[in-house]
Amino acid sequence: MERFPENLSLHFGISVETLLLTGLGLGVLLLFASISLAITNRNPAAARMKALYETRHRSHSERGLLRETVKTPTGVFKAALPGKDSDRRELEEKMLQAGLSNPNALWIFTIVRIGLGLFVPVIVAALILLSKRPDFPMPGLISQLFASISHQNAIQIVGVLTAIGFFLPSAWLNRRTRDRKRKISEAFPNALDLLQISVEAGLGFDAAMTRVGNELAQVSPDIAFEFLSTQHEIQAGRPREQALSEMARRTGVDMIHSFASVVQQSMRFGTSMSEALTTYAAEMREYRETKAQEMANKLPVKMSAVLAGLMLPTLMIVTAAPTLIRYFRGFGS
Repeated sequence: MERFPENLSLHFGISVETLLLTGLGLGVLLLFASISLAITNRNPAAARMKALYETRHRSHSERGLLRETVKTPTGVFKAALPGKDSDRRELEEKMLQAGLSNPNALWIFTIVRIGLGLFVPVIVAALILLSKRPDFPMPGLISQLFASISHQNAIQIVGVLTAIGFFLPSAWLNRRTRDRKRKISEAFPNALDLLQISVEAGLGFDAAMTRVGNELAQVSPDIAFEFLSTQHEIQAGRPREQALSEMARRTGVDMIHSFASVVQQSMRFGTSMSEALTTYAAEMREYRETKAQEMANKLPVKMSAVLAGLMLPTLMIVTAAPTLIRYFRGFGS
């Protein structure tokens, strides 16, 4: 029994240190999973009370109104999330700003992150170890591909795969968030003009938002989704101020925050909604014009580096080439 690790090492062709480290890692993983399951185990009475509460409020959940927007993973999957509550809330808001409104979006994101950052490197490491055993059945192409990898290169490959699997989902989420914010920022001024026209035509604010959302469903689906979701929440009983604030939080766009503040102030102080939207639309048009002028003024600065990098070498060759040619000719004669 004392020579069991040595016999196992000789049988599989793996060093004793590798076997001990592997066993230690599996033991720590099982201990962590056991503690997590023990902590997250719920009281049956509390589970029945929650089920009764969900049954009473099923009318809203079936329509998709006032439901929990993001479900935070628990147990083992919670370890893949940021440790700080502020960072975790920031990740949840980023999921909403990216347009991932499915309540299980954070679960799926966490599972993909764990799969790419943990299981894929483990599978690659296992293939590398098994390919070095001649008695293990493995396809010839895979065996030739992994058998030539040394232990040092294997450690580097596993480390790179772990880093890529951990950071790639975050990079994808950041890019999706930036693209959606850009689309909403570009579409919101037109939506504001349509909203202003609808209010001036005699429609109420809620009816105008619904009409604009339906009209922009094909042209700007992101802003249409936000308008219609806000109206669904208002129809479900949420106060209009909270629904507008929630829309501003879901988008993360400064224009939407300003729009929500303008509407809330108009409703709070009883001023004309049409006049408030007209004033804000005029400010938005001035902002778009200022933004376009700013981008136009940046063009010469951006083009100077390109012109210097492309034209300067050509200019130096044209001016210095004749002198160099005469010099080499005189030196050769």
